[in-house]
Amino acid sequence: QVQLVESGGGSVQPGGSLTLSCTASGCPADDCVIGWFRQAPGKEREGISCISRRDGGFFYLDSVKERFSLSAYYDRNIVFLQMNGLKPEDTAVYYCAAASRAACTPHSTNYDVWGQGTQVTVSS
Repeated sequence: QVQLVESGGGSVQPGGSLTLSCTASGCPADDCVIGWFRQAPGKEREGISCISRRDGGFFYLDSVKERFSLSAYYDRNIVFLQMNGLKPEDTAVYYCAAASRAACTPHSTNYDVWGQGTQVTVSS
């Protein structure tokens, strides 16, 4: 059973940076995808990034490409989401999630284990 613990949210000014971490214990080597999602008030949850443990395949939502990047360190069971150039529209609760599959997917229905969520606020 995969267990997830998130940390790293907070408040920053536009243009600032934050790093979120997701500690994912119990993630199988051949059958695990870690995804990052966010949900802003009044909006649906959207998949912003994911990475496959099997082949390193990844996905970034167009609106975060060039600004966000994933790093996975499976020996420490941790995945980082580095967020640079933050904008007010990035304000949301951010979640990491785990899916028992080999291929990366941004669709939340494929994920069966979710972290507790962490608030990211971008405001001047």
